[in-house]
Amino acid sequence: MKTKGRKKDKVNIVTLGCSKNLVDSEVMLTQLRGNKVNVSHEAENDDANIIIVNTCGFIDNAKQESIDTILRYADAKGEGLIDKLYVTGCLSQRYKDDLEKEIPMVDAFFGTMELPMLLKKFKADYKHELVGERILTTSNHYAYMKIAEGCDRPCSFCAIPIMRGKHVSKTIEQLVTEAKNLAKNGTKELLLIAQDSTYYGLDIYGKRNLADLLRNLSDVEGIDWIRLHYAYPTGFPLDVLDVMAERDNICNYLDMPLQHGSTRILKHMRRGTTREKQEELIQTIREKVPDIALRTTLIAGYPGETEDDFIEMLGFVERSRFDRLGIFTYSHEENTHAYNFTDDVPQQVKQERANVVMEVQEKISYELNERKIGKTFKVLVDRKEGGQFIGRTEYDSPEVDNEVIIEEQAKHLRLGDFVNVKINDATEFDLYGVVI
Repeated sequence: MKTKGRKKDKVNIVTLGCSKNLVDSEVMLTQLRGNKVNVSHEAENDDANIIIVNTCGFIDNAKQESIDTILRYADAKGEGLIDKLYVTGCLSQRYKDDLEKEIPMVDAFFGTMELPMLLKKFKADYKHELVGERILTTSNHYAYMKIAEGCDRPCSFCAIPIMRGKHVSKTIEQLVTEAKNLAKNGTKELLLIAQDSTYYGLDIYGKRNLADLLRNLSDVEGIDWIRLHYAYPTGFPLDVLDVMAERDNICNYLDMPLQHGSTRILKHMRRGTTREKQEELIQTIREKVPDIALRTTLIAGYPGETEDDFIEMLGFVERSRFDRLGIFTYSHEENTHAYNFTDDVPQQVKQERANVVMEVQEKISYELNERKIGKTFKVLVDRKEGGQFIGRTEYDSPEVDNEVIIEEQAKHLRLGDFVNVKINDATEFDLYGVVI
């Protein structure tokens, strides 16, 4: 669509990458609308004349997606289909100088902490009275809540500290205010996220204070589920498990990226732990919260990973029987500690190892799901496809985990409803059931 003669600017924000980026885009959306800017998030129509791309720069595939997206809109600008193109986020933070040289069609690049500078391009001010307010881009019934920014961990493979800086926690008061605002607007589930959620509070309270944060958030009226993501295993605050066991609205769910199951590789990754310690922690978690669902992520093909290291990781997966598991192939990232080592595991071998782990996990997931047949679970309805409603149990996070397909036509249901569903069938990654 040609923009010549357009009377009023219309902005579209395009978000790439993780849920942390999504929160950043929601804050951006809130600030722009608070300044009376006509802005949408990932609008389906193509009538916006200004595009903001919020990029990811984490691993190779994500970086390529970000670059491809920028180039697509740069071409659109060259064809006169849009007037302005701005780029922000992790890729922009990490490679700003290079990107300015390589893609001059972009009007301006901004880092991860430069929202006030981006707002000035729209003659807008950063409104402090909107801190704690957020326009959601997800369904209103669930919201990601970023409890901290940045990371102090020295993991050898990770570029997050380069892009996001050191760990900075939000205060409990800030987060409770945000939770109350979300609840007033219909949010029932909070998904707590950070680069390292278990480090929460150490910078501002002098101690790991995640348990206290959970207690305060669980007291917010209208919040039915609180879900914890990205818990670093080293120095894991065990009092979190006590709160999880005490409070009904804190989900028996823990996303704890462990990254590997070989002690030798964990040492090279600078994770500050061993396979044995990880197994002890898993055992402790399951003893304190017997009904917990554990999710983890692993990396295949780290520099120097031998067949023996891989077999040790595979055995770790088989013994641990994680409820949910994802695995990435190692990405050799500039300016990380691991970049000093040769990326010596061929990509084909990395992928083959990742595939083997997922084959084992699929079998575990199917066996665990089969045990749910005949049982009834509280399910949060997320969306409707055709005549079927699809939701999740407390043991599943949006987009990455199992879903419950409600098989019968249930016209009375609405998105965000809680319903009791009896499970009558299961696959590796989905459950099927009927409302009772």
